[in-house]
Amino acid sequence: MDATSPTPTETTYGRVMLKISGEALMGDQGFGLHPPTVQRVAAEVKSVHDMGVEICMVIGGGNIFRGLSGSAQGMERTTADYMGMLATVMNALAMQSALEGLGVFTRVISAIRMDEVCEPYIRRRAVRHLEKKRVCIFAAGTGNPYFTTDTAATLRANEMSCEAIFKGTKVDGVYDKDPAKFDDAIRYDTVSYDDCLAKRLGVMDASAIALARDNNLPIIVFSLDEPGGFRGILAGQGTYTKVIG
Repeated sequence: MDATSPTPTETTYGRVMLKISGEALMGDQGFGLHPPTVQRVAAEVKSVHDMGVEICMVIGGGNIFRGLSGSAQGMERTTADYMGMLATVMNALAMQSALEGLGVFTRVISAIRMDEVCEPYIRRRAVRHLEKKRVCIFAAGTGNPYFTTDTAATLRANEMSCEAIFKGTKVDGVYDKDPAKFDDAIRYDTVSYDDCLAKRLGVMDASAIALARDNNLPIIVFSLDEPGGFRGILAGQGTYTKVIG
């Protein structure tokens, strides 16, 4: 850590969950992984790690396979969801490789056992990794079909005693309507869990928001496309929406 880097006491949070979609890793491609984009996101994570923040991550799998779309095309839902979970493991391994290439020790922890490529999920072991300043990427969702990676991120954030969930999106917060379609869309600085549910604002799925609400876990929605956005918010700057009680 260089002399100009903020110390952990200067950051807003000490341990956070970063939730990003699989689509965030495919860049301008319509499918798969875009290595330069993976590297860019890894560099963002490293910049926050260098501040002394303990980081958990959950990455979706929609850039490779989405369970709901597979189910909609006639595949059995349970099988489709398991395939989606395996896609998240592939994304997690790609992010691990990028982070370790930057010198950040990283562990991929899977809810489905595949011991040859990653660790099984054991809560106390994962907490210890965080205490040792390793980035923990939680893969394979909750290990159960019918649950999204949003719900998995909220579950793991609670289990790891994270202080907030950072939801990286393509826009700089939560709007009352789609800002890509409506010029008069209004961004919220703060919004309640109940309003997110009642107005269907699309922050996360309903079960994830309810789980965050029941445990008073803030959700911070920010733009993953804005360079330095993740680090800036943790230093008390930047544009974002905070979902709280």
